[in-house]
Amino acid sequence: MNAVPADYTAAHLQSGSPAPLGATWTGNGVNFAVYASGAARVELCLFDEKGERELVRLAMPERTENVWHGFLPAPHGVPGVVYGYRVDGPFDPSFGLRHNPHKLLLDPYARALAGKFEWNPALFGHQPDQTTELLNTLDSAPYTYKARVVHAEFAWSEDCPPAVPWRDTVIYELHVKGFTKLHPAVPERERGKFLGLAHPAVVNYLKQLGVTAVQLLPVQAFVPEEFLVKRGLVNYWGYSSLAWFAPHPDYGVEDPIAEFRTMVKALHAAGIEVILDVVFNHTVEGNEKGPTLSLRGLDNAAYYKLDSTNLSRYVDRTGTGNTVNIGHAAVRKLVVDCLRYWVEEMHVDGFRFDLAATLGRDNVPFRTDAAFFKAVAAEPSLRYVKLIAEPWDVGADGYQLGRFPAGWSEWNDLYRDTARGFWRGNPGILGNFAERFAGSSDLFRTSGRRPTASINYIACHDGFTAYDATAYEQKHNEANLEGNRDGHNHNLSWNCGAEGPSDDPAVIELRERQIRNLLATLLLSQGVPMLLAGDEFARTQFGNNNAYCQDNEISWVDWQAAERRSWLTAFVRQLLTLRRYAAGLRRDTFLKGARQVDREHKDISWRHPQGHELTAGDWHDPNARAIGVLIGHAFTDPYGTPNGHLLFLCNAGQQPCDFLLPAPTTGMVWRTVFDTARWRANDLGDRLGAGQNCVVAPHSCVLLADGDAPSAIRSGFSLRT
Repeated sequence: MNAVPADYTAAHLQSGSPAPLGATWTGNGVNFAVYASGAARVELCLFDEKGERELVRLAMPERTENVWHGFLPAPHGVPGVVYGYRVDGPFDPSFGLRHNPHKLLLDPYARALAGKFEWNPALFGHQPDQTTELLNTLDSAPYTYKARVVHAEFAWSEDCPPAVPWRDTVIYELHVKGFTKLHPAVPERERGKFLGLAHPAVVNYLKQLGVTAVQLLPVQAFVPEEFLVKRGLVNYWGYSSLAWFAPHPDYGVEDPIAEFRTMVKALHAAGIEVILDVVFNHTVEGNEKGPTLSLRGLDNAAYYKLDSTNLSRYVDRTGTGNTVNIGHAAVRKLVVDCLRYWVEEMHVDGFRFDLAATLGRDNVPFRTDAAFFKAVAAEPSLRYVKLIAEPWDVGADGYQLGRFPAGWSEWNDLYRDTARGFWRGNPGILGNFAERFAGSSDLFRTSGRRPTASINYIACHDGFTAYDATAYEQKHNEANLEGNRDGHNHNLSWNCGAEGPSDDPAVIELRERQIRNLLATLLLSQGVPMLLAGDEFARTQFGNNNAYCQDNEISWVDWQAAERRSWLTAFVRQLLTLRRYAAGLRRDTFLKGARQVDREHKDISWRHPQGHELTAGDWHDPNARAIGVLIGHAFTDPYGTPNGHLLFLCNAGQQPCDFLLPAPTTGMVWRTVFDTARWRANDLGDRLGAGQNCVVAPHSCVLLADGDAPSAIRSGFSLRT
């Protein structure tokens, strides 16, 4: 990196180019370009290396259509230069205009941040203590982030994307800080950082567990909302974005960009993809009472959706105060440019779009063919990355599960609710359970999509962990200081007889069994499974189902618990091994209940405990709590010939259930692969013949494999602790 000038006395701007947007090192200077359609004047403000002192303001000399631009020649224009913008123009909130030259604005294309952020009245474009919106003339520069010009090369060498097919993908959702903050093998200075995730002990753990992708909670630079800071809290999850191109500075030790790339490279070397949870639906600037930090001061009416009946107010389809105006061409370009940057320059493998229903609205109700979806489909760099939608927002038609375009997958909250509801014994959901287990064809088949469009999960960052869904029936969010009013009330949880921690052996054993039931169901289902970090060893958040502001032991992964519950981690690891063996659990097409090539077995059949296939009456029996799932030709031999079957027997009732086993081919026997009620027993690997009964204990499930299954599966899981 070139030495950053300490004196800009002789600095001047040449006309430069309107493209590309942002600050671009050309080899002999830096080109600056920013979109600001309503501005009368734009100034480039240059700071000292730490971003503490403003040294000079230079008027941008040229405007091409709505882009202001200028070129700063070397030796003043070099990588490392710290800068921001001031935009002068009309300040008339009643017309949606909020220009204020007293506010230093962050470049939306900023790759790296400099300085610090501190809440202060000067950050607001209006006078925050007034009932009417009057111009605030306090200078915000001392209190807000600045951008740093970046031209950082990185030794990617042989790095290449693992390119795991969707059908083979297993997602692991984690928080960069929380996952390694307490990890004993990670050096102290790297804990909670990108480098922590790159540590060999962490990478090896993920690889041995069997996941193929990590999905990181937001790592785009964010700041905590003012109301949280006043309470002594933070936005831990990171859904309060400020700079979409910049890695969050707190996750870096020295150089967040280089360290993020180091993390990606280490994970790729282990065959693990990196998916980013991205927040393009809103920003931390909030509603009309929020601060002016970037987009609001540059071009408020372009970047945000405004209330057409009162342009001083914002449309809020996100629950955060504002909604990004993805229907505007300049905003779509910004977002697509950002996605391209993370793929081409940072080597990420996919994106999970927060509140993605907002991205399908071109100032009208949600559309599958919205302009944003077309722009993404047209971008070559995004053609082969994984695209995942959180298919809802808080708008009137906000719930859009199943309606995203081909090529997109979606978080399937109906899967979570149905799996939890079945295993806690809810009545009348046998059909829904079967539909979710088989890949949710009711949601995705009609649009020509595949089972892999469904991202199945039993827990995610938002809500109870898997363990807490077995230990709490009520949320316990008191630490959030909102009177326990925040968070979901519809958790479909069951505490197994005691609320919260218990020393009752019967309660403990039942909770362990329920977790195994949930995890087994998830990892045997069609679709793409997603695990929440720590669920493989029963991580708890102590009943907090909305830990967005808890940067502490409530949210951090407890690695001592991982040691105590290594038996559960082993169970998950073996389930994922089974999933890799069994191609019939990872189908690209929906199950049809049709006869297979041997004309004897169906691809799937749903079995009554008495041995017959379920009838219409059985499906609608409100008292039914048990079901068998016979998966035909779950395996293939080394020559690609389908063979081997799996029989998954589930009993969510309170009494043991005798399942009459279906008659396999002559001489075939069933062997127990696992029984969640006898996990610590030494007598598994039972051999059961056709017509025999398999007793499934209350609140448990059993997996059987027939004689044609691979021997590694028929021998059963290694069940002893």
